[in-house]
Amino acid sequence: MIEFEKVSFSYGQRPILNDLSFSVQENERVAILGGSGDGKTTILKLIVGLLRPDSGRIRIDGEEINKKTEEELREVRIKFSMVFQEGALFDSLSVKENVAFPLREYTHMTEEEIDQKVRELLRRVGLEEAIHQMPEELSGGMHRRVAIMRSVAAFEPRMFLYDEPTTGLDPVSADVICRLILDLSQKGSGFIIVTHKMFDAFRLARRFMFLKGGKILFDGNREELQRSTIPEIRTFLRELSIQGNG
Repeated sequence: MIEFEKVSFSYGQRPILNDLSFSVQENERVAILGGSGDGKTTILKLIVGLLRPDSGRIRIDGEEINKKTEEELREVRIKFSMVFQEGALFDSLSVKENVAFPLREYTHMTEEEIDQKVRELLRRVGLEEAIHQMPEELSGGMHRRVAIMRSVAAFEPRMFLYDEPTTGLDPVSADVICRLILDLSQKGSGFIIVTHKMFDAFRLARRFMFLKGGKILFDGNREELQRSTIPEIRTFLRELSIQGNG
């Protein structure tokens, strides 16, 4: 479904990705690991055309997207559910209006149908009682749950893209988000999760990619990752053992 072929990208004079090549099928559960600034979130934004590569090709379902217009990219983006860490909800809109936004934008549902759909989605994640609250009134975990429900409101995505979905959350809230991610993938939809939290990655993913210096240092399964002798990966694995013993 997703194919990167020798993709490079820079922010101004600062190189982020360097000749990156990989492919991901729509039913895979992939964790992209690495330190801050190593290009993890950049990959997600390139997948849906929010950023354009400096060189190389990006294909979705075999179709190159590099030169597509914003209107053409809309057809690409509806294949994905995108939940980014920053700016997930509109601060000026209530929980109901946030979740209703894509329904009004992309469907022809009546207001009564929208209200019913929003309540159904919020009920699924235990937040129907928060329907009239504003984002500033929500805890971090509640905020993420609303953002995820908004991302699936109007479409049945073929793949989910999560940017640091549990960062900054307490263990209980992080557990709720992890269970929601797994629940949403039960129908066969895969996901790519960008994270620096190895514990959550191990719980969720079956394939692991490790970025460093704009390149993929590792791409494999859990057992191969645990056997890796790459120093940067050993550092990440130590986090897992610390959490496991905590």
